[in-house]
Amino acid sequence: MGSVQKQPSMRVLQWFFVVIDVSFILYFGATALKMIPLEYAYSDYTNPIMVAWNWSFFPLDMAISITGLTSIYLHRKNRPEWKPFALISLVLTFCSGLMAISYWSIRLEFDMSWWTLNLVLMLYPLFFIPRFIKGSTLARQS
Repeated sequence: MGSVQKQPSMRVLQWFFVVIDVSFILYFGATALKMIPLEYAYSDYTNPIMVAWNWSFFPLDMAISITGLTSIYLHRKNRPEWKPFALISLVLTFCSGLMAISYWSIRLEFDMSWWTLNLVLMLYPLFFIPRFIKGSTLARQS
């Protein structure tokens, strides 16, 4: 058997993109409308500094949603530009999860619900990023 280069499974990747990207949009919408029940909120949810910290993720998380959903759209249109958009979304998602985990680690706060969500954001891209890099035309041209 010859060597077959593995491409990221778009079906699995699309599932992650839809779930995470739509969740970011819904989360910030619910947060803006003050619809998050306090028992599900992060610690110090009403502290103005924590509110600012949370909203500091808004531009990053919206960039993740825009690039992820754009990637799905471009893939469905059979346009090769879907790959760079997907890679950007994956890298930004990793960064978003890493920033949150770093913050909670520094504060020594270990709420499993927030840790689990952010570890997923940090770790799932690591399964896809190497495949995009390995299969990129930039890697083959250098």
